[in-house]
Amino acid sequence: MSSEPTKYELSEAELRELIPQLQQLTDKYKRAERVQKALFNISELASSVSNLSRLYPAIHEIIADFMDAENFFVAFYSPDTTMVDMAYFVDEFDEQVVKQLPAEELKKGLTGYILESGNHVFYRNENQDEFDKDHKVELIGSQPHQLLGVPLKRGSQVIGAMVVQTYDDNVSYTQEDLEVLLFVSQHIVTTVDRVKNRELTERTIRERTRQLRQINDDLQEEILERQKVEALQQALFEISELSANASRNMDSFYSSLHEIIARLISAPNCYIAILDESKQFLNFPYFSDTQDETPGTRPLGFGLTEFVIRRGQAELIDPSRILSLTEDGEIDVTVAQRILKQANSWLGSPLIIDGEVYGVIAVQTYGKSAKYTPRDLELMRFVSHHIAVALERKFRAEAMHAYSEQLEERVKERTIELNRANDVLRQQIEERKEIERKLIHDAHHDTLTDLPNRSMFASRLELAIAYKQRYPENLFAVLFIDLDRFKIINDTLGHHAGDEFLIEVSKRITKCIRGHDLLARHGGDEFVLLLDNFEYTSDVEEISARIIDSISEPFILDDKEMYSGASIGIAHVETYYRSADEVIRDADAAMYQAKSLGRGRLVIFDKSMRERLLEELELENEFRRSLRDREFECYLQPVINLNTKQPLYHEIYVRWVHPSLGKISREQFRQVAEQSGLILELDLYQLRAACELLKTWPDAERVGYEPKIAVNVSINHLLQSSLVQKILNVIGEAGVSPAALVFEFDENDLNRRSQYILPAIKKLKRAGVTLVLDNFGSGLASLSYLFSYPFDYIKIDHRFIKSLPRSLRNLRLIQSIMLISGHLKFDVIAEGIDSYSQLEALTEIECVYGQGKYLESSQLLPALNQSSA
Repeated sequence: MSSEPTKYELSEAELRELIPQLQQLTDKYKRAERVQKALFNISELASSVSNLSRLYPAIHEIIADFMDAENFFVAFYSPDTTMVDMAYFVDEFDEQVVKQLPAEELKKGLTGYILESGNHVFYRNENQDEFDKDHKVELIGSQPHQLLGVPLKRGSQVIGAMVVQTYDDNVSYTQEDLEVLLFVSQHIVTTVDRVKNRELTERTIRERTRQLRQINDDLQEEILERQKVEALQQALFEISELSANASRNMDSFYSSLHEIIARLISAPNCYIAILDESKQFLNFPYFSDTQDETPGTRPLGFGLTEFVIRRGQAELIDPSRILSLTEDGEIDVTVAQRILKQANSWLGSPLIIDGEVYGVIAVQTYGKSAKYTPRDLELMRFVSHHIAVALERKFRAEAMHAYSEQLEERVKERTIELNRANDVLRQQIEERKEIERKLIHDAHHDTLTDLPNRSMFASRLELAIAYKQRYPENLFAVLFIDLDRFKIINDTLGHHAGDEFLIEVSKRITKCIRGHDLLARHGGDEFVLLLDNFEYTSDVEEISARIIDSISEPFILDDKEMYSGASIGIAHVETYYRSADEVIRDADAAMYQAKSLGRGRLVIFDKSMRERLLEELELENEFRRSLRDREFECYLQPVINLNTKQPLYHEIYVRWVHPSLGKISREQFRQVAEQSGLILELDLYQLRAACELLKTWPDAERVGYEPKIAVNVSINHLLQSSLVQKILNVIGEAGVSPAALVFEFDENDLNRRSQYILPAIKKLKRAGVTLVLDNFGSGLASLSYLFSYPFDYIKIDHRFIKSLPRSLRNLRLIQSIMLISGHLKFDVIAEGIDSYSQLEALTEIECVYGQGKYLESSQLLPALNQSSA
């Protein structure tokens, strides 16, 4: 056989020539296979990845599988915002600082060129001059060796750019790499859109779930409130049934009353005291107490029971009130000592039968854990009225029963008396019906003014709204009336004069309205008026003006001439209203607008008031920005030792000067901080400012005293142990000793959450921070803080200092606190000294520390600029 190749066979040399071509073809197929795999993986990402933060790293990994992509970023452009969003950025030399950049800044760079032109870019370092000339772009950031950039398009619109680059001279990109990147970019946009849509859908579902949960919580709260109302109605029904069905055993009757009251409020200890016929002695037919035994008959004195009998109204007495009552001579000193020792909380209400005080029903608790509230007082006042009615009915029923027994024995001889007894019986039945009618009346009317109450007014207004929707031509309006100086009248003349004032106001308003209009007491010193079916809108303003003029006339209360006024908000009932609450809300908003404009005027609600609410939100946003940019000015005011004239410490506070609104008051300033939830950040701002100032403060030897700075701290810092530790960490990081800092806590804040903060205050005390109770005397439970909390100083509220020296009572109160301070180891600071006469009065009673404008005016801190603050 011949060894020569045939014409169809290839020689070895020809085969060797074909090997590179076959190798290139194999590489091409392998590369095509990797591209197909990359497209498949990108398609899989659209269904497997749920958020964009995981999508972009996955795309980066896929692209890096078929080319060198160690440096890679994806940017998206939105024409609406003119911003470029750096969705993903990985670079070995440049670091991503911000997520968004203005498109104008990137306009001259490669990324801006891709976004503006929609063309791809293949950059090589060795061709930089030619590249810059052709494309007219500038490189931003570190200069790469080579770069590939392709546009991301949705249809024909360019929405972003995808770029890979290398700084390694040994790495080179090819035209084939660019084509692959262009091909892949077409599929990436679709994948990103699908993931974005899925992420938006999941976010919508979570938000809807949160809303439904909130609605459910609101419903649960409403159910709880309704259960309380039902429990009260059930208790009243049982009290009424007791008087009608109970046996003649009074012990069982009183015990059942105790059980009913205990279901409404905490009543572990309860007693009933009855006046004897001479009204000189007290009997105790029922007495249940965990600590005391049943007392015998005793003469009237100056106890808690006698105090309620003298006042003729329900009273809440606890350690915070007992001292003032003792100073006024209303309560015996031994009783006050016992209240303070046992930390009693005592509720007592008179039992009034036939217009006279028959006795007292009282409940009490021992210890600090269970305290009665004004709501409990109102409930006790309401229930005691029905208990008195039940007692009256029971006494009458027992009298009827005794009379019937005598009647049976003498029925044959005393026929005439039997007829008289029948007349008495009929009269009692009428009285019972009258009582029932009175119960119905009381349920819908205010007990003081006998006007319709809030519930009845809301029902009538709901009917007016429904009528307005059926007959739009009919006109209705709601007037929300708020009285001026009511609190002053109560505080100066007492609650009895305040009640007479409200009754007289209701009579005056009634004279200013028509017979078919509805006037109701909304609560406190607020009245609401429904003007029914008037003819002209000007009629509303005319009636409102008459009411304002009528209330501005002088009142004679306890032989004293007093003046008041009224602010009226008007809301016309329109067809778009759906509930009474909406109308009352808008009338209330208009009333507050009238008060803010200077009181004694009327304001008609319009939609611009809602716009003002939006302005308040804008002010809150400005506050957030100013806090973020540290634009507040810091000031100091010293607390002075009145003997040595040396500062005890300096109190730091901040001022806010708004660019358009000007200087914002401190009260509005902190109110905005509270409402915006930034009070904690504001306190930390002041704390850091104080620490910075302490670090730069002159040495103690130069100024003559150890510098200390006080910071007003919100109660919210004490509600979580982590927040307290955060404060201590800030102090430690600043390198300042805690002993150089003073924390002032507002008493009104402590009143709201006092049971939760004692451990946190003790922790600050152990750390070495000086503690001050600010605005002492402005709250409701001031005295309890002196016994329970480890305050170093008590700062008397400036309103007590303002009345000096003319108020001898306030001067004695300050002396009393100073006397207590000697036993409880704290010092007293008089706040708000604005005149020499005030300083002289405080010096005479040997007050050591004071603060106020008269002692030293506020100073702008020269060493504390915005950056250091």
